Amino acid sequence: MVNLVNASLDFWLTDGKYCDEFSSGLSKYLKVKHSILTNSGSSANLLAVSALTSPLLKRRLKKGDEVITTACGFPTTLNPIIQNNLIPVFVDVKLNGNIDTSKIKVSKKTKAIFIPHTLGNPVNMDEIMRIAHKHDLWVIEDNCDALGAQYKGRKTGSFGDISTLSFFPAHHITTGEGGAVCTNNDLLKKIILSMRNWGRDCHCRPGESNACGRRFKTKFKGLPEGYDHKYICTHIGYNLKMTELQASIGCAQLGKLPLFVKKRRQNFKLLYNIFKKYDVILPEIEKGAKPSWFGFPILVKNCAMFKRGHLINYLERHKIHTRMLFGGNLLRQPAYKGIKYRSGDLTNTDLIMNNLLWIGLYPGIDEEKINHIKNVMEAL
Repeated sequence: MVNLVNASLDFWLTDGKYCDEFSSGLSKYLKVKHSILTNSGSSANLLAVSALTSPLLKRRLKKGDEVITTACGFPTTLNPIIQNNLIPVFVDVKLNGNIDTSKIKVSKKTKAIFIPHTLGNPVNMDEIMRIAHKHDLWVIEDNCDALGAQYKGRKTGSFGDISTLSFFPAHHITTGEGGAVCTNNDLLKKIILSMRNWGRDCHCRPGESNACGRRFKTKFKGLPEGYDHKYICTHIGYNLKMTELQASIGCAQLGKLPLFVKKRRQNFKLLYNIFKKYDVILPEIEKGAKPSWFGFPILVKNCAMFKRGHLINYLERHKIHTRMLFGGNLLRQPAYKGIKYRSGDLTNTDLIMNNLLWIGLYPGIDEEKINHIKNVMEAL
């Protein structure tokens, strides 16, 4: 709140010093070269996929190219694939909601992999990167649920060509609304910045002019010589920037992130000990992975004495809020009827859609609330 007041008193409301500080802090934390701030995690996903269609790339994605992903999860992992006229290839998941790498089938049209670390539980990145290197595929990590997670000692979000983050209030840290796109690739950074900033070729910051020293000296085919560089568009873009006020909150939140992650892991262990005695399947963790839990997933067994709906209604009546695993199987959702796609068998995806729920484990859940959950379950 102090940062927010300071930023408002400065009254530099767009991209400024707090954005620089927050961006730099994210890069340092994840050990990546570039973190480009956005107005949401959904925008970050849109920029990540769109950047790979840039004509500046030798291996650009083109209409009809395939992108491997899952149908199990949040819609804005899938939406940018469709919006860029690419073909999603849906791979089934394990019972923890993460992509089953053993079921990935690459075709001649496959050009990229876009995978989420579901609920903060890291995917098998060794296998993802092995497949990507073998077939020369781009890799995007949807790290929105997993800030602070590690795979074999390395932060998730630092493996792929691009990764994304969300700072919506439910996530590990928040700026209210907001997100980020991270990359180690200098050219991808340039492309992402262009697409985030209306598609401009110019890289001047708000309030800057002629940072390149050739504002009225450029020549682009089809435009008059010396046309103002601030208004030359080399990409189809949007204004997807984060505000200075949002970034000021992010700076304060980032300093608290290690404590938040630690507390989420502690709450996960406490909930695990409560729920392990019931007819539910709790999440498997990949060897070498250290999750940064976003939520506590509970998969109700088909043979259980209670159904998911019964458990949800019971918990909600006792003020324990629940969520589904987002869209479940997105192919079952009304919005995606008629889309072009390729898919294998999605048995586990459907099982998760029908049987899985999750409950929160944010840092504010204290001993009293944990005991309440325990007592409620014991009375089931």
